[in-house]
Amino acid sequence: MLAPNASFALRLLVPALGLLTLGRLLAAPGATPPVAPVDFDREILPLLADNCFACHGPDEKARKAKLRLDTKAGALAKAGVLVPGSAAASALVERILAEDDTRMPPAKTGKRLTPEQIAKLRAWVDQGATWSRHWAFVPPRRPAPPAVKGRAQVRNAIDPFVFARLEREGLTASPEADRVTLIRRVTLDLTGLPPTPAEVDAFLADGRADAYERLVDRLLASPRYGERMALEWLDAARFADTHGYHIDAGRDMTRWRDWVIGAFNDNVPFDRFTVEQLAGDLLPNATVAQKIASGFHRNHMINFEGGAIPEEYHAAYIIDRVNTTATVWLGLTLGCAQCHDHKYDPLTQKDYYQFFAFFHNVPENGLDGSKGNAAPLLKTPSPAQRTRLDRLGADVKELEQRLAGPPAGVKAEGKQLRARLTKLRQEQAEIERATPTAMVMQEMAAPRATYLLLRGQYDKKGEKVVAATPAALPPLPKGAASNRLGLARWLVDPANPLTPRVIVNRYWQTYFGTGLVKTAEDFGTQGERASHPELLDWLAAEFVASGWDVKAMQRLLVTSAAYRQSAKVDPRASAKDPENRLLARASRLRLPAEFIRDQALAVSGLLDGEVGGKSVSPYQPAGIWEELSFRADFRNWTAQTYVQDHGKDLYRRGMYTFWKRTVPPPTLVTFDAPDCETCTVRRPRTNTPLQALILMNDPTYVEAARKLAERMMTEGGTTAEERIAFGFRLATARRPSGREVEVLRQVYERQLAAYRKDAAAATKLLSVGESPRDAKWDAAELAAWAMVGGVILNLDETVTRG
Repeated sequence: MLAPNASFALRLLVPALGLLTLGRLLAAPGATPPVAPVDFDREILPLLADNCFACHGPDEKARKAKLRLDTKAGALAKAGVLVPGSAAASALVERILAEDDTRMPPAKTGKRLTPEQIAKLRAWVDQGATWSRHWAFVPPRRPAPPAVKGRAQVRNAIDPFVFARLEREGLTASPEADRVTLIRRVTLDLTGLPPTPAEVDAFLADGRADAYERLVDRLLASPRYGERMALEWLDAARFADTHGYHIDAGRDMTRWRDWVIGAFNDNVPFDRFTVEQLAGDLLPNATVAQKIASGFHRNHMINFEGGAIPEEYHAAYIIDRVNTTATVWLGLTLGCAQCHDHKYDPLTQKDYYQFFAFFHNVPENGLDGSKGNAAPLLKTPSPAQRTRLDRLGADVKELEQRLAGPPAGVKAEGKQLRARLTKLRQEQAEIERATPTAMVMQEMAAPRATYLLLRGQYDKKGEKVVAATPAALPPLPKGAASNRLGLARWLVDPANPLTPRVIVNRYWQTYFGTGLVKTAEDFGTQGERASHPELLDWLAAEFVASGWDVKAMQRLLVTSAAYRQSAKVDPRASAKDPENRLLARASRLRLPAEFIRDQALAVSGLLDGEVGGKSVSPYQPAGIWEELSFRADFRNWTAQTYVQDHGKDLYRRGMYTFWKRTVPPPTLVTFDAPDCETCTVRRPRTNTPLQALILMNDPTYVEAARKLAERMMTEGGTTAEERIAFGFRLATARRPSGREVEVLRQVYERQLAAYRKDAAAATKLLSVGESPRDAKWDAAELAAWAMVGGVILNLDETVTRG
């Protein structure tokens, strides 16, 4: 008889005894099995998915030994493979424990279950091999917030879920961050811009109990909020200003971008936001705005090359729409089923092409179109153009009526009227030619037939299919049409278990750095399980119950105590949770690429405040477009030659920078902005020497340092200490310490001495950028302060949200 702790002791002997010996010993009479119930979804399904599904999963064509382990029916179909209640009698366990060439997973895969995984698997089988669905496919239920000890720190319903988990792990939440840190953090998070010193002072002076909540409400009402929220949506929509293929010619989808910014500022409910972007053109009596919104799925790459095969690229466009829709709204790697059944998730190739059928009826052709945008198109005149066209239309109609009147009257002034009419029509034509267009979705009168494409090849047609949702998910809502409108409504139907989870997870990612599900793009069995599953479900249920209120969800997240914590690192908590997934503190996050640039322009006073409008071409290293251009003498609309803008367009927000897919803006991609060729829902964060070189040498930042210096000299006071404190506070929101002031004062004095000796160097520095230099300041002194400004803009604290 083994002693009660024999099982644990024997597990420590695994390297010496071997897994087979351990299995036999654990099966001996009197052995102590794990007593805790094993959670199939949390503990067994990931194990099977990682180690077994590639050969024994959903993909029928890749399945070995006709054994399927991703479903209970499949696992029980072959006698003796899985015997619920008896691990000892289950061939599944026996093969896992084998030490010869029958061992599973096969040695050639490089995979092998750990002793802990084996113990879990045995316990699960012995406990009856209870099966359940993957958590993401089960509709979320609204759990009650758990009880916690530290209730005084709780701010809203989010906090009990976070604090209860910390208590279980023997950790405690950090205290609330100081007010200066809080206003900088939440202002950057909700607007992408830093707070001004006046805004910081007003918040510090506000003694009301709800001062922070009032601050949040003010930021949510700012037009900058819409720009900030739109930035991440543009990533997901793969928005760019060129088509990508061949010569990567230009396009104009800025009307769609404006719609997105406006939708966030107007707090359009997310369900409506979804429907209008996927099927705005199919809504009854669709408005111009709703048709523009449908351009979400015209942001894909388009090929105009003369030798391109239209059918091949037409299939590529639809594949892009399928994969993007699945990533953005479902968090599924549905694209893995383009060529074969999914290896890990219950998604078949037939599911893929039934989804494909929803997008198969747009009358587009990769070779169609004119300069810039491709049909189907919608003319989108500006308000001034619309007003003038309306006036011209009325005048033309009046003249036509007069010319059609009694001959006697016409004869007297006919020549003059006809000349006037000709001139008006010419002006109409000129405005029509100058009127921008937006690429939109449109449905064909007679739908195309859709076929499963063998191995995903456009010209290898298999079984004919019709539009339908994946079989593992709920069907279309009752009465919904089998078209894009029906699909859009299905995505935001309360019965869909994925969409609300996926969207609130990305909102969480925005403010906490990492989603509750780290793999924001993959909620399948290969994705990471939620760090706080009950909280994720609570947020998803709350989002739907609120009427898909986007601003309310942002407010809920940033007013939680979890969000307001200090970011100071506790060594004990960091050792236990190095990625801060348990949220014992706030995470320090390097700012997104566009916000780093926006902040430099804002603190220097250069930022232009226009919201929306055309894309712009700020400073960029010379010649990089031309290196890859097809022909340098193409017209500008083909985007082959970079033509830098001037004036205020040099200082627009980073999100308005013209984005050429084959040569994206180097100062933005170096800070991890995506290439925009495909959908991105999770930007990486890297730290490279090139980033420092850009902040020190790029004209945008050198010019911003000069203008910051002018602000320090003009607004900051008369002493070096006052000026340093002013500039430091503009960039970081806080006042510098005495030591920090001293270091920066020494920088100023050394640089001043150097520029006194080298006037040409000072002049060269001050000539960077097109903004005029304030001539009232001595060149050497201004150059020295510009170097101080450059140091401030390069501080880790400046480019980091703490």
